[in-house]
Amino acid sequence: MTLEIDWSYDAVVQRRENYYAASQRKFQPYRKPLIVKRGKGQYLWDEDDNRLIDLLGMNVCISVGHAHPDVVRAASEQAAVLPHCTTMFYHPVPAHFAEELAATMPDGYDWVVHFTNSGAEAIDLALMMARTYSGKSDIVSLQGGYHGPTYGAQSITGISGFRHNVNLPGHVQFALSPNPYRSEFGDDTERYLTSLENTIRYNTSGKIAAMVIEPVQGYVGIIPMPEGYITGAAERIRAAGGIMILDEVQAGFGRTGDSFWNFEQHDVVPEIVVAAKGIGNGYPLGAVIAQKEIAEPMAEKFLFHTYGANPMSCAAGRAVLEVLKREQLQQNAKVVGKQLLDGLTGLMHDHPIIGDVRGRGLMIAVELVKDRQTKEPAPEETAIVFEETRFNGLVTSKAGPDRSVLRLVPPLCLSTQDVPEIVRSMDRSFAALR
Repeated sequence: MTLEIDWSYDAVVQRRENYYAASQRKFQPYRKPLIVKRGKGQYLWDEDDNRLIDLLGMNVCISVGHAHPDVVRAASEQAAVLPHCTTMFYHPVPAHFAEELAATMPDGYDWVVHFTNSGAEAIDLALMMARTYSGKSDIVSLQGGYHGPTYGAQSITGISGFRHNVNLPGHVQFALSPNPYRSEFGDDTERYLTSLENTIRYNTSGKIAAMVIEPVQGYVGIIPMPEGYITGAAERIRAAGGIMILDEVQAGFGRTGDSFWNFEQHDVVPEIVVAAKGIGNGYPLGAVIAQKEIAEPMAEKFLFHTYGANPMSCAAGRAVLEVLKREQLQQNAKVVGKQLLDGLTGLMHDHPIIGDVRGRGLMIAVELVKDRQTKEPAPEETAIVFEETRFNGLVTSKAGPDRSVLRLVPPLCLSTQDVPEIVRSMDRSFAALR
């Protein structure tokens, strides 16, 4: 049986408008909606068969490339036998995947895994796990951090555009995020750590359950944590009785190039790591990876996720790990990311509206400002450039609290041959402002 699909532009748009709830219609970045028909590797094709380079990685979920044959084969073979098995019963595929994920973590610790359906669910579980283990309530998060749209994840998200005007869970305090480009503290890591100390001293009970950090803040505009900050934060949080939760949903799985998990670049071992997005290459999958002693107290209560540890998604996840290693995509992210960063930095000479180009591996941001001295955000100009990138063959996204940052997080299979085309397309897009 083949179900009919109407690919006509007007019909697709109208069905979405008629039958999507308002909450799901919100994400519509382009003035003319983009309809995506198929993908292969780092490329997408729209309904008119125009090819685009996917610099959004379909929201950082596509790690090893669209429709990677090994991932498709693994998921399809499992789906043909048993697509779902509740965690009440045993199945070897999720257990194998848990073992393989644990093997990516630092030696000398007992690591365990709880699979979820998404990163937001994993964040909620990590918060519950930290509070259960510690017996404390206060959580410290960072301004500018994004952790998901659920009640719990929103409560620790430090961007107003992602926080709904509802009664979110309490006992959360926000520390000043290290942002060398925007903050008055510049690149002075010790001043940020002093600010964190003051947040603990004045805004909490002094007894902390956990601190949650994205090692590279994603949606606020690709802000990598500076050297020494996460280590210093861990010292202060642990002195207050808390644990460290590292949100690697965007920065993990080799995306930043120098290591599989970004926290490895910061000389710290977190008690909990949250993973999702690239873990499944588009299949719904998230995970809380925790030190066993931290996770063990949760055994006192019944908790499960209906599709958590789904064998089909876990089969895809196992294939993702194999492809990452075999195709050396972490190293590719490092090499191609450096070339792309250099190419985009070179555009600053001809386009003074570009205030900053920054990033790690294949997490890159181009921030637009009206004036490089005042650093006044340029959201209107960003919107124009953003629309032009699409017509110049790129899929990007707008990010940052003022929507004045172009965020580039492509699949890790992006090649050196793609870089000149991307830079030329970006150049043409910025030239439209003239």
